[in-house]
Amino acid sequence: MISIDKKACCGCHACAQVCPKQCITMKADSEGFLYPQVNAADCIRCGACETVCPSLQARPEPQSEAPQAYAVVNRDEETRRQSSSGGVFTLLAAQTIHHGGVVFGAAMADDQYSVRHIAVETVEGLAALRGSKYLQSEIGRTYLQARKALQAGREVLFSGTPCQIKGLKTFLQKDYPNLLCVDVICHGVPSPKLWKAYAQYVEAKAETKLVHVNFRCKDSGWTNFGIKRIDPNHKAMYVSKDKDPYMRMFLRDYCLRPSCYACIAKPQKSSDLTIADFWGIDKVLPAMDDGKGVSLVIARTKKGLDLLDCIGEAIVSKQVPYEGAVKENPSEYKSAGCPAERGCFFEDMAEMTFAELEAKYAAPTRVSLKSKAKKMVKKVILKTPLSKFVGGGKPTDQTYGMLFTFEEK
Repeated sequence: MISIDKKACCGCHACAQVCPKQCITMKADSEGFLYPQVNAADCIRCGACETVCPSLQARPEPQSEAPQAYAVVNRDEETRRQSSSGGVFTLLAAQTIHHGGVVFGAAMADDQYSVRHIAVETVEGLAALRGSKYLQSEIGRTYLQARKALQAGREVLFSGTPCQIKGLKTFLQKDYPNLLCVDVICHGVPSPKLWKAYAQYVEAKAETKLVHVNFRCKDSGWTNFGIKRIDPNHKAMYVSKDKDPYMRMFLRDYCLRPSCYACIAKPQKSSDLTIADFWGIDKVLPAMDDGKGVSLVIARTKKGLDLLDCIGEAIVSKQVPYEGAVKENPSEYKSAGCPAERGCFFEDMAEMTFAELEAKYAAPTRVSLKSKAKKMVKKVILKTPLSKFVGGGKPTDQTYGMLFTFEEK
């Protein structure tokens, strides 16, 4: 019977899905994170849960080649605009669907209070999976669904965080040539409970129901991220990451899952491809930086590289040295540091209103005169246009944010 170590359990649901007696359920703890709970009366001590646990069975996976890094932009401007960075995921997923396959990824629940993994079998359905979601996605039974599709000979693209991909691989217990795994460079997953409290807080201020969330709205540019909040008298209002309380708590690492501070997946990834924002593109490839978003794609296997080649006509792509590609995205290899205030944060979250939590943990930090001067200089620097590669567009240096859409009154 599996023993729960909250500092090691990443909440991948592999144990709950493999249990032959279905005596393991995922239950939220006081912080809002899901952990396996075993009904001891029904457990037959078969050990299946321990066999698939990525924390207990973490083992080296052979990688014949060094990872290859690419800067990638989707040539379709509308898809790129709707995506978090360069819009490459939609193209990869569409390839799988065109071949009669199924794509798994994270989608907002209808009430916008949580994120769940779902299966998509149409190109139109990919819209639900597009874009970043800054809270932990509930895997549910999607490992079982993926295995069924794989055994039927269908192509499967499974996307998720590195630990979710590692959980899928340990759950499957074998390699499938028709499986393509895509993960993201993950800073860590915030508490779903905190997100729900925040969403309800925003709804109360707007005095109406939340019907859609875009965590990475790029209407104002790409170089920074934030949240677009609703004003009671208007449909939407932009708030940058530097001012939004939820993003401040996330980026200050107060609200991450315990396992994120020593991620089991960072030492060796299990994915075929990794997708991320290409932070630092202005230094590595300034000609590709037009302020609209560039994807960093890391091909870790030949299978991943082959899929990237398949979409070659639809993208602008340039290979870059791996070390330079991840220099400004250390979450590729480094776990977040655990703040000393984390314990107090969750104790307060259980007792305080979100407004009180905001006042204590999301207060703005002071910006030095030197930092302000740097920002002012940056605003007047013109970047090399992308016309050399894609066809132009005036560069922007404004922040992008999250868009909340509410029910009409």
